[in-house]
Amino acid sequence: MNLIMNRFFLATLALVLSFFCRSVQGAENLVDLVKAVNSASNSGDTYRLSPNDVIKMKIFQEDELTTDARIGKDGGVTIPLIGNVTLGGKTVDEATALLRDLFGKDYLVNPQVTLTVTEYAKRRFTVLGQVQKPGTYDIPSEESVNLLQAIAMGGGFTRLAVQGKVTVSRTLGGKRTFTVDVKSNANDPDTKPFEILPDDTIIVSERVF
Repeated sequence: MNLIMNRFFLATLALVLSFFCRSVQGAENLVDLVKAVNSASNSGDTYRLSPNDVIKMKIFQEDELTTDARIGKDGGVTIPLIGNVTLGGKTVDEATALLRDLFGKDYLVNPQVTLTVTEYAKRRFTVLGQVQKPGTYDIPSEESVNLLQAIAMGGGFTRLAVQGKVTVSRTLGGKRTFTVDVKSNANDPDTKPFEILPDDTIIVSERVF
């Protein structure tokens, strides 16, 4: 009888240990999965707020300051207490940090600001001049497009294109013009890609012989 009881006890103990090990391994796998998801969701928020995006701003324990607003053509949006703030052209993380700093400067102590995009506007840019398919193209939702990608969407350069002097005209945040040496940038891996913003106009000039 004692031998049978000992065997039963050992078998039960082995079963419990096996279950415990599987549980620990499962917990470790779950932790790894959560880390991976968090890493993926936090890996470089590149989407930049655009005119006509609708945003929701919330501040923890400050429900009266909750705001739903559409970003204006100039990139500005009216926020309670603060007034007009330029959020267009910023990533969600950058805009959140700016609002947190503005509220924390004069109004709230350590404000916990959350900013989300509840409606995405159509974001377009135009490519003109010496590309294979001049026209207007959409920037995919929640994504970014750099100058090289924008030119590729326009079919790439023609043989007459001046790749070392591409002009980008921008209206968001004030009218500005940039001249970019695309050829040099493409050959230099250390150069940060030039990012295209909504309503940018890209002009590829023609080589003069």
